[in-house]
Amino acid sequence: MSPKVDFFFTKNHKWQPEIEHLREIVLSLPLEEELKWGCPCYFSAHGKIVLIHVFKEYCALLFFKGALMADGDQLLVQQTENVQSARQLRFKNLDEIIQKEKRIKDYLCEAIKIEKAGLKVVMKKTTEFKIPEELEHFFQQEPDFKKAFEALTPGRQRGYLLHFSAPKQEKTRISRIEKFKESIFQGKGWNDK
Repeated sequence: MSPKVDFFFTKNHKWQPEIEHLREIVLSLPLEEELKWGCPCYFSAHGKIVLIHVFKEYCALLFFKGALMADGDQLLVQQTENVQSARQLRFKNLDEIIQKEKRIKDYLCEAIKIEKAGLKVVMKKTTEFKIPEELEHFFQQEPDFKKAFEALTPGRQRGYLLHFSAPKQEKTRISRIEKFKESIFQGKGWNDK
């Protein structure tokens, strides 16, 4: 247990007993504990395995390469359609965690084996993401804008494509594109400062 992570387990919140038990389960295996992204994150000698996080409706173990894991019981959840690699095991109470403890350890052991084997999740290429109609329209109107977008790193391009596609209303999609036009010309990602 890392003292730097203790605060996460001692602050008074809805999921305290659940996450404390998850911590015990995870640390019963040969994993190191660190704080990453404000959450307890667990590593093997080969890389990141899992993190514990909480939401309003559930707490969860997030497996970084969960997409590669066998999931015969279909317990792993893909958070959103755009999450390519990570998968969650979600819990709504302590009894559920206690009942599934052996299965949780099985998932953890499999995740450790995947990381040790050096397996990688094959990610979709940027070209496989749909370009919103509104962005296509901007590209047709301003070829320099299209060149600036294409000069961005693939990760920044994907970030923008997901950010611009998310709103349901056309006017919101257009507003987002207009808002980030200058950042694209500057070579920045949508969440770069």
